[in-house]
Amino acid sequence: MHPNLELSPSKTREIGPELYLSPGTRKIVPMTTATSKTASTTRTAVEPLRVSAYTVPTDTPEADGTLQWNKTTIVIVEVQAGGTIGLGYTYADTATAQLITDLLAGVVSGRDAMDVIGSWQAMVHAIRNLGRPGIASMAIAAVDAALWDLKARLLQVPLARLLGMARDGVPVYGSGGFTSYSLEQLQNQLGGWAEAGIPRVKMKVGSNPGDDLARVRAAREAIGDETELFVDANGAYSRKQALAFAHQFAGFGVSWFEEPVSSDDLEGLRLLRDRAPAGMDIAAGEYGYDLPYFRRMLEAGSVDVLQADASRCAGITGFLSAGALCEAYGLPFSAHTAPALHMAPCCAVPNLRHLEYFHDHVRVEQMFFEGVVSPVKGVLYPDLSRPGLGLEFKRKDAERYAAKSHH
Repeated sequence: MHPNLELSPSKTREIGPELYLSPGTRKIVPMTTATSKTASTTRTAVEPLRVSAYTVPTDTPEADGTLQWNKTTIVIVEVQAGGTIGLGYTYADTATAQLITDLLAGVVSGRDAMDVIGSWQAMVHAIRNLGRPGIASMAIAAVDAALWDLKARLLQVPLARLLGMARDGVPVYGSGGFTSYSLEQLQNQLGGWAEAGIPRVKMKVGSNPGDDLARVRAAREAIGDETELFVDANGAYSRKQALAFAHQFAGFGVSWFEEPVSSDDLEGLRLLRDRAPAGMDIAAGEYGYDLPYFRRMLEAGSVDVLQADASRCAGITGFLSAGALCEAYGLPFSAHTAPALHMAPCCAVPNLRHLEYFHDHVRVEQMFFEGVVSPVKGVLYPDLSRPGLGLEFKRKDAERYAAKSHH
């Protein structure tokens, strides 16, 4: 920027991380010479982390095409600096909390709270011998989210503002429709979301393929003709089986077919993408933990829409990188589950399609956090009056579900 660039402010205000607008000269000046309460060269060190894990039983037994479960574990990280506490979390095994305590806490403690990317790089370096996929990246994710929340709180701004908003709100789709549900449960859940104004809903398929067409038909009857219907097989079908179902599902207006085959079968996904009916997107990516995974999927031309999960792909930092990579391939990007965690970064992704409003995680987040927002006509709008992620941990409400705590 030219040093003599002039503007006409009414008072000193910040225009970037190191530049301010001076009212006297109407010129851009370095932060250290500007008259501003926010101008500071003081380093704000990250203090020791607090890590805890909680296991919440599901409201009913749940299943998808390849897995059954009856509980959800959330690992919560609280990080402090400058008298302010940042909050982050992931959905993962309790071993994730142990890894954060034993390794990552020491990596980020003492680092500057403003340098989130530097802390992220240090954590990635520290887990080299453990491997990036899996628990290590989920552990990084929880700490990274807490650091972003902390930075925004220290600056007293919403995280969506700090990251830079490409949109005011994030479109969501209601997600549940588990294969363990009766037809009545399926219709009540999906129909309830449609009645609440969510214009797109997703159900699971694949546990018992012989039942899938009847279940999809029941779902369509419950939501009417105007609501979009998505299906997720979680990799349960073979290639030819998935291709046959794609054409049959199209008869019920299904416009999204997620993981029709294993997400590791990039050629199979590409087959489905090329041969599925027009108007049906093939989607995958939720099991991506690092950028090379997403790059391989994009290079193979395997998906119409790339998915990523900030609670798995090494946090908000990794999620935004995946979104940028996806944008470079000219494809839309979709966030997988954990809506309260994803809302702010999703506001910052230019090529975002939507965010998964997943039944289990919505329930846990509403139980554990104050400040969780609900969709308005199918859109989540961040509360810009609250700094950071806008969440406060309801510790007393969570205590009964404590699985393991590390200080």
